[in-house]
Amino acid sequence: MSIITFCGTNREQTGKTLSIAAITTHMAIEHNYKILVISTACKDDTLDRCFWEEKKKKKNLGLFGPNTNIAMEEGIAGLAKIMKSNKLSPENITNYTKIVFKDRLEILQSFKGETYEHEELVKIYPDIINLANNYYDLVFVDLDIDIDKSVSDTILGNSNLIVVNLNQRLSSINRFIEMREQIPILNSQKSLLLIGRYDRFSKYTAKNITRYMGEKNRVSTIPYNTLFFEACEEAKVPNLFLKLRKVDEEDRNSFFMSEVKRTSENIIYRLQDLQMKM
Repeated sequence: MSIITFCGTNREQTGKTLSIAAITTHMAIEHNYKILVISTACKDDTLDRCFWEEKKKKKNLGLFGPNTNIAMEEGIAGLAKIMKSNKLSPENITNYTKIVFKDRLEILQSFKGETYEHEELVKIYPDIINLANNYYDLVFVDLDIDIDKSVSDTILGNSNLIVVNLNQRLSSINRFIEMREQIPILNSQKSLLLIGRYDRFSKYTAKNITRYMGEKNRVSTIPYNTLFFEACEEAKVPNLFLKLRKVDEEDRNSFFMSEVKRTSENIIYRLQDLQMKM
């Protein structure tokens, strides 16, 4: 049972959320893990669109008052209500998630209410994540850049593995090199680097970035892939991964699938390695 937190170093577009969608979908299909993905964002439907078509929202009572767009019983808002009554247990978290693959992959969706409500809710995320870790094999956390720093630091500190999402810009890479000298946790074995929306024809290839940063192992990547990014907009990510599961090596999508597999295996291997060293 492990917590894997995906974070970014700034507001640059790295494909963080879509990378989580790809990795967890692949793992759910190929491995016998019970996986939960927790989105900590507010009013962000990026993850939802990967798996479900958009439905019209109903007006309902919000967490702190009327005229918000979320029902008390849904997602993190429902969990907050149960937690306040001291009735929340690891097993009933699943009652507030949406299922992608039964007994394999579930999503605790992002908060859809008002921003001021979310600012109160974020305080309970560390407790929710720790409880979920007692029930699920792998808990993936999509850490929003706008979350309160103290809450963010707590989540990162409780994580078994931190996946730092970068892009292929030299300025982004150099910025992270400076950051990890100042933040010890980013310079530890608990930290894994991931290049999202990766372009293998760029000068800044995974091999060159690895050499430039002095990494021992080649950095992980989730390549840009047309079919995947279209599927992320059409709620067809699970269908795509099932379709490409046995893709031929000569197929244009082979590189994308092989890198998703490599990244997934890197995460599993690093978790196992860290557990052995405990």
